[in-house]
Amino acid sequence: MRDPPSPSGLFGDEGIEPAGYLVLARKYRPQRFEDLIGQEAMVRTIANSFEMGRVPHAYILTGVRGVGKTTTARLLARALNYAHGSSQAPSVRLDPLGPDCQAIQESRHPDVLEMDAASRTGIGDIREILDGVRYAPLVARYKVYIIDEVHMLSTAAFNGLLKTLEEPPPHVKFVFATTDIRKVPVTVLSRCQRFDLKRIAPAALTAHLAGICAREHVAVAQDGLELIARAADGSVRDGLSLLDQALVQTFAPGATIGPEVVREMLGLADRGRVLDLFGHIAQPNAASAVLELRAQYTAGADPSQVLRDLLEISHEVAMAQALGAQAHIIGGADWEAGIRQLASQLSPAQAARIWQLLLRALEEAGRAPDPLAAAEMALVRLCAAMGLPSPEEAARLLRAPAPAEESAALADGARKEETGSSLKSFEDVLAVLAQRRDIALEIAVERCVRLAEFRPGLMRFAPTKDAPDALAARIAKALHDVTGEVWDVRGDALEGGETVAEAKAREETARLDAIKAHPFVSAALRAFPLAEISEVRPAGSGVDSGARGAEILPLMGRAGQPALKPAPKSSHGEPR
Repeated sequence: MRDPPSPSGLFGDEGIEPAGYLVLARKYRPQRFEDLIGQEAMVRTIANSFEMGRVPHAYILTGVRGVGKTTTARLLARALNYAHGSSQAPSVRLDPLGPDCQAIQESRHPDVLEMDAASRTGIGDIREILDGVRYAPLVARYKVYIIDEVHMLSTAAFNGLLKTLEEPPPHVKFVFATTDIRKVPVTVLSRCQRFDLKRIAPAALTAHLAGICAREHVAVAQDGLELIARAADGSVRDGLSLLDQALVQTFAPGATIGPEVVREMLGLADRGRVLDLFGHIAQPNAASAVLELRAQYTAGADPSQVLRDLLEISHEVAMAQALGAQAHIIGGADWEAGIRQLASQLSPAQAARIWQLLLRALEEAGRAPDPLAAAEMALVRLCAAMGLPSPEEAARLLRAPAPAEESAALADGARKEETGSSLKSFEDVLAVLAQRRDIALEIAVERCVRLAEFRPGLMRFAPTKDAPDALAARIAKALHDVTGEVWDVRGDALEGGETVAEAKAREETARLDAIKAHPFVSAALRAFPLAEISEVRPAGSGVDSGARGAEILPLMGRAGQPALKPAPKSSHGEPR
């Protein structure tokens, strides 16, 4: 026979009177799915699966600490075994309490077994579960195994659990909870229905804390609750623990706990003063910024925390710029007005620059032997950066011509408009590349470019097999660097003319053939059959070259002999 339900209400403070003080995190632990904050999608999915009769055999809940994983696991155990009156099926509506609800809430139900994998990680602990799986539940509809921090199980324990997870008895359900879903084997994940419990938004958590303050008949200023919600970082349990701590900061009955009390409790700097500090950076005024930081340090502020607060302000400024009136800024009317004033004072690029420099400063402050000195240097660096023109202004200044050059630029522009480009031939391109003095690029163009098409502004070529990568892009950049003109350079042609190197080699061969055909040189080569022509120089004025463009005199020695290169000799001194 079942035990009668305990006369407990929706919250732990109603019904059974605790022997001592019960902390808020336990006192206001959700007792129904409706009490969960921000998890509407999960509750809707579970409710639909119950209505359709598609109840999975295993669940896995993941999320940050304090978001409600263990609480949700117990609610699932209650929902799976819920019964009331004529209703004998799983249900997410847990009010009024069913015959098994109270025992499950208090972790004393014989068919709901909870195991902490952080302390019981081995295969022996899992064997205890597997041995009990074969037996039917004693009083409830299902046997429910809740394993918290399941990612800490050993490999052997996971392997031992797999077979039961794959083919569990119909009367067994598993509910896993973890803060590190990445450490859970995929073979386990694939056999579970997964729910990612969301972080609680600061606004939702602030409203939740305000409701609890009303039930506790205590007064905490709205700004103070917002500070606690931000410090909780999406964790309801952390928020309630901090609220518990804030409620004992004053003994005056009926007194309102203000934000300054909460700020001191959390070790935070005065947000108003940090906003003033941000304003000194935006001006920029390095002296005022450093003096304000030192004053806050003297008042007890942590330099690293000040940098974090400045980061938060820079984020709010950027969001105010990006979202405008839709930006949700927490902190009251004065705070919002200050943020929006900074948003209008700074450009988006400047706000992004401040964020990046502050992020780097926070990292440096964590490594520095003196965090205050690191924070002061960060403020000086920030003010110096703010004194520089914004990226938009710098780009505009770079594009704008200097006053003294403006008229020359206009004249040059008119000339280019008439001609289209200052480069009219491929030879002009070679001259520009030579002017840039990039030897590697010059050699690559001479040896690897087979020109297919050329007109001012466009150059197409067929690259040789040994052409370097991105040759077309390198040529275009070089032309732009020297001339300021944008060229369309393409290396996509299938065929082209000879390369510059090939043309030079062909011209040199033709010049040598012309010299060899001269009667005097021809006779000299016949007289010295193993000799070679060592040098050919351009013809000088007043010397007849026989219309072959080469000078004969340099081929003569001092005694009138041709300047021919002798043939090499063998090791015995004989001509080869």
